[in-house]
Amino acid sequence: MFVLSKKTALAATSTSLFVLLWSSGAIFSKWGLAHASPFAFLLIRFVIALCGLLLLAPLLKLKLPKGGRPMLYAIATGVVLLGAYQIFYLLALNTRITPGVMATIMGVQPILTVVLMERQRSVSRMFGLTLGLAGLVMVVYQGIGLAGMSWAGMLFGLLALASMTLGSIMQKRITENPLGTLPVQYLAGLLLCGIFVPFQPFHFEHSAGFIVPVLWMGLVVSVLATLLLYRLIARGNLVNVTSLFYLVPAVTAVMDYLIFGNRLAALSVLGMLLIIVGLAFVFRKSAG
Repeated sequence: MFVLSKKTALAATSTSLFVLLWSSGAIFSKWGLAHASPFAFLLIRFVIALCGLLLLAPLLKLKLPKGGRPMLYAIATGVVLLGAYQIFYLLALNTRITPGVMATIMGVQPILTVVLMERQRSVSRMFGLTLGLAGLVMVVYQGIGLAGMSWAGMLFGLLALASMTLGSIMQKRITENPLGTLPVQYLAGLLLCGIFVPFQPFHFEHSAGFIVPVLWMGLVVSVLATLLLYRLIARGNLVNVTSLFYLVPAVTAVMDYLIFGNRLAALSVLGMLLIIVGLAFVFRKSAG
């Protein structure tokens, strides 16, 4: 019983830490993008993450994929999950798609994952996912506005959703040494990002407003949080893992209130409660 309780506590801690760190990404990205162009911020973030992973590889005992086929699959996964997702996400935001709309688009991922991955879809599970999506819409309601949205921006948003969903499924299929693929995947993401750089504005300030956020995103989110995400994907049900992203806008909203003093609307609080209830339905299946 003690061993089981210890494992449960460890899993809950790693899950909570992942949600907390991943949610901080929006806060630090918002800060950093006020002092740098999007692709400059993303490219330097990738470089820092790759350097951090290479330095930590001996300590974390990360082993690169062995053999041509596993290496090529890891590269392909990195291109989709780390490179294409981040690039399409940035391009969507750059075409005036609001963060609230993007959060709602990405909120479709758990439902899409159920459709693609699970043959037996319980009513309770689908109800929980739908309830969580409704709660997500409530949380980001103020950021959802159709004015000024372009078809190109919506296309980039849908491509970001497709990249994250497909990339997560591809990563789930890496059963041998999943964490060891991360350095290779960040290198693939870095090279893909480098292709777009010549065609995008590239500038950044030599100030704390850029250095602190890019270090946080490069080391804490891109390394620590992503390692936690890959660990969750490897050990857990993929739908359960992706449904955790429902919590990210809610936790970000709380951080926004605590750090920037932006008040939480009553609708957002109600949305957070719906997300929690919805996730209870989603996780109840695996618990049973």
